[in-house]
Amino acid sequence: MNAHPASVTQSAPLGSPKAGGGRLELLGLRRSFGSYNALAGIDLSVEKGEFIALLGPSGCGKSTALNCIAGLLPLTGGEIRLDGRRIDELQPEERGFGMVFQSYALFPHMTIRKNVGFGLAMQGVPRAEAEERVERALDLVRLREQGDKLPGQLSGGQQQRVAIARAIVIRPPLVLMDEPLSNLDAKLRLEMRAEIRAIHDAIGSTTIYVTHDQDEALSLADRIVVMSQGVIRQVGRPEDLYERPNHLDVADFMGFRTKIEGRVVESGGGRTLIEADGGRFWLERAGEAGPGAPITLSIRPEDLVAARDGEGLKASVRSSEYRGRAYFGVASLAGGAPVYFRSDAPVSSGETIVLNPDPQRTLIFSGAAR
Repeated sequence: MNAHPASVTQSAPLGSPKAGGGRLELLGLRRSFGSYNALAGIDLSVEKGEFIALLGPSGCGKSTALNCIAGLLPLTGGEIRLDGRRIDELQPEERGFGMVFQSYALFPHMTIRKNVGFGLAMQGVPRAEAEERVERALDLVRLREQGDKLPGQLSGGQQQRVAIARAIVIRPPLVLMDEPLSNLDAKLRLEMRAEIRAIHDAIGSTTIYVTHDQDEALSLADRIVVMSQGVIRQVGRPEDLYERPNHLDVADFMGFRTKIEGRVVESGGGRTLIEADGGRFWLERAGEAGPGAPITLSIRPEDLVAARDGEGLKASVRSSEYRGRAYFGVASLAGGAPVYFRSDAPVSSGETIVLNPDPQRTLIFSGAAR
């Protein structure tokens, strides 16, 4: 896929006071491919200068939404507005957005400086101003000394920084990033997260960032938009989604991997007694379901702790691995349901363990798991 670095807007040079990003509105956004609805009516408002992460599994519609915003896919229905002006009928190059893709989309025969300055040349920015803005952009991504090299002479992380510099040098009202770190190794991804957020804060553009990695979304975004099957399931600050997902599928994607079906025995005073898979335990939170009602518990692996004896849920270890400071593994409950747990001591396959959910961090959802 090719980037569209050109813009019809004449932007302020990098390093000048922030011009600020644009306010983006998605109004009933729909996109169909035949009978398949990739987007089934998306409504979202993004404030100026905000960093938004679109998060979800493959096929949830997040990249489709980004491509519709960029103008690379036409809408089936709905509107896109930037600062109150409808833009969904404009061509990609007329929208003036900076775009960074999973593939760096650099011109292999051009030097880094010429790659970064390509959009400015397309805008017709005067040469002296363009050169100054290119140098400022290279400074921002710490690549001024590499400016005369070709992309093939740089590492993957450096090439991604070039792509970011090319996107921001035009001072766009909106920067769109589609899984830009997925081709990098773990160490580089961590380094680039910090750089992307720092660059966002420096230039003030509104940023829409697509990822399937919850850690990226949590560390980068002001707000996270969790998508599933073409709809928005929840929007909130990272800490809200991490601690208080409001749907079982959102919880699953935010790391609550274990789902245990059970029923409420009694509740009151902010506590709930749960019966599940032959065990009973109190949770320090109130669910919406009353006594006798079916519920599903949602638990992160680090919050389901294994012991060799005592009361709790009995399970048979399938496998475990050491991850530094603790062991993490998967086991089967008596009913066969898989559970993901943490153990401070090594455990062996086939061993029977007792699991106790953290009473303050286990989520309770009404009804059986679907």
